Amino acid sequence: MQSLKSASVANAVRSATRISQRSSLSRKSTRALSTLNSSAVRPQTTPRNLSRPTILSSKLQQQQSRHASSSSSSEATLQKTPLYDVHLAHGAQMVPFGGFHMPVQYKGLSVSASHAFTRTHASIFDVSHMVQRIFSGPGARQFLERVTPSDLASLGVHRSTLSVLLKADGSGGIVDDTIVTKLAEDKFYVVTNAGCREKDNEYFEQELAKAKESGLEVKQEQLDGWGLVALQGPEAEAVLADALAEGTNLKELYFGQSVYGHVKLDGKTSQPVLISRGGYTGEDGFEISIAPTETVEVTEKLLAVGGPERVQFAGLGARDSLRLEAGMCLYGHDLDESVTPVEAALSWIIPPNRRSADAGYYGAETIVSQLTPKSKGGKGVTRRRVGFLVTGAPAREGAEIVAKGDPATKLGRITSGCPSPTLGKNIAMGYIKDGQHKSGTEVEVLVRGKPRAAVVTKMPFVPSKYYKSA
Repeated sequence: MQSLKSASVANAVRSATRISQRSSLSRKSTRALSTLNSSAVRPQTTPRNLSRPTILSSKLQQQQSRHASSSSSSEATLQKTPLYDVHLAHGAQMVPFGGFHMPVQYKGLSVSASHAFTRTHASIFDVSHMVQRIFSGPGARQFLERVTPSDLASLGVHRSTLSVLLKADGSGGIVDDTIVTKLAEDKFYVVTNAGCREKDNEYFEQELAKAKESGLEVKQEQLDGWGLVALQGPEAEAVLADALAEGTNLKELYFGQSVYGHVKLDGKTSQPVLISRGGYTGEDGFEISIAPTETVEVTEKLLAVGGPERVQFAGLGARDSLRLEAGMCLYGHDLDESVTPVEAALSWIIPPNRRSADAGYYGAETIVSQLTPKSKGGKGVTRRRVGFLVTGAPAREGAEIVAKGDPATKLGRITSGCPSPTLGKNIAMGYIKDGQHKSGTEVEVLVRGKPRAAVVTKMPFVPSKYYKSA
């Protein structure tokens, strides 16, 4: 769920590479960083959430600039998360991302090594640049059910759902992807992408004005300054459990659920932190929302109780390769306002009771008509998001997908791609012509003008390890 905001990822790559060279990192580490795919360094995620450096096409650079919450990427205009000084103390290489100074990797730990550490132990990702919001009031549910396709009435309290904000013009286009958590019947916690902050703020202001005119009573609160950290990996539960005060049983907290807890600090316990089980890496883990005054203490506590053998900081580079292996979308690359949930292979976020043209959310008629494919008599879609395994050089964002042995027949375009540290293969995702989207379909991808063999592959590329109830 992450997206670039105030600087192109090309700048992030150049900055990170220069810093890597100054730090005398291994050639392998520098090469791994500079070859990370064609998407931005987020996310989220999420779902969501979470983000890797890459080179944007000029079109996407313009798009990201329009949607940025800060129009300048100069050092003076960049914001700092509450953990900025902590990152520096741990040898972080900082780059402009989402309008913030963000760590792309850490001294002594290559992107691929950090990636592997997350898969085998646990990593802490600073995602405080994401936008945390609270929507409350008697009309909050109806408001959110108009701008998203989610069924929030049936969603249990302290349950979360991946969703999307939809364009008001009925096209079904995605304004942003988001995670919605129901804290009470009239209170919802919503996390959106940093790169869409300005655009989303305008969107919500307009929609809140419409809600007021229609008689809905709903209030928005933006949690500016709050910390948000993602603790991800197979040892995440054990580390968090060691840091928490008594009263929170993580064994009873499953994927997609949340709970308030308290972290043991020196001589006291923290203010309530919102712990949500999930993340953007495909591993078991948590996203933890923390009050501004305690973000540093809570994060340092997690590092201390875990120790370097169990938990380490990880940056945007590893976050992005992890999310791509997990098949997660990155807004501004794999998702944008021209894409519908059905095209994006996100039909599963639309519950059965909202699969009617009169469901009441923006674009319902368009989206529902696409759910039944043409092969079964429906309208269907003309393109679909799928995964690819690519032979030879990795496919970057913008690379054309063509028919096998026939480069003149265009089938689609890559939106994200990188070498997979886990698989040792080149992976990518992109949009391909409907009918060519089935797993096993052989195609070619034009990499620097040269055709490379590719095969359509199911996602996630690496099996997810979410902690779910039996």
